Amino acid sequence: MAGLYVIIAGAGKVGWNLARELLEKGHEVTCIEQDRRRYLTVEQELEHAVQYGDATELWVLERAGIQRADLVVAVTGDDEDNLLICQVAKEKYLCERIIARVNNPRNLDHFKLLGIQPAVSATDLILRLIEHEVPRYGLVHLLDLPEERLEIIELVVSEDAPAAGRAVAEMGLPEGALVISVLRNGSGFVPKADTVVEAGDEVLVVLDPGIEQDITAQFVGGNGRG
Repeated sequence: MAGLYVIIAGAGKVGWNLARELLEKGHEVTCIEQDRRRYLTVEQELEHAVQYGDATELWVLERAGIQRADLVVAVTGDDEDNLLICQVAKEKYLCERIIARVNNPRNLDHFKLLGIQPAVSATDLILRLIEHEVPRYGLVHLLDLPEERLEIIELVVSEDAPAAGRAVAEMGLPEGALVISVLRNGSGFVPKADTVVEAGDEVLVVLDPGIEQDITAQFVGGNGRG
C-alpha cells in the first residue's frame, strides 16, 4: 500500500488519528472538516493536509482532488453524510476504494444495500468484544472477508472435542482451514504441526466460508450449537 492519495471526511478523533498515521507512513492525505473550531485545532498539526468545508458538497470534494483519490474514508459523526459521501465518491467519481464509519449499527444494512463496504461500526465491534468475553457456544466470529472469501473464527476447545489432546497435524481439518493462533493461560502463540491443542485453549482458525460447522464440531464437540 504505497503512495496512496487518501481523502478523509471528518477530522474527529478517528479522522485525525487516521490522517496522522497515513501521513507518517508516507501517504498523501486531505482531511475535510466542516466544524470551524475543530478545523482550526486540527490545522495546527496537519496544516495543508486539512481543508475546511462540508464533504457532502461536490465542490468541496473536487477542491480536495477527489478525481485522483485512491481511497475515500468517511468518518463523520453523521451516518447520512457518510453514506452520501461514499455514494458520490463511488458513483460520480468512480473511486474504487471507499470505507465508511457507521455510528449507529442499526444503519449497517443501509450501507450494505447501497454497496458501501467496508462499513465499520465501532459500536458493533465493541459489542463483539464484549460477547467475546463470554462465548455462548465456544465460537466467536471475529472477521468476515466476503471479498477475499475468508473468515476468521475463534473457538474455545471443550473437554469432549475431537481436537482436545491432539496435535494440529493429526486433527484432519478439512481443506481450506488453518489454525493460526492458540491462546493458553493468557498467552498466545502460533502453533506448529506438532503442537498439541488442549481443552480450554482458545484457537483462531482462518477458513473458507461454508465449513464453519465442520470446524466447530472438531473443537467444540457435543457442547456446540445444533
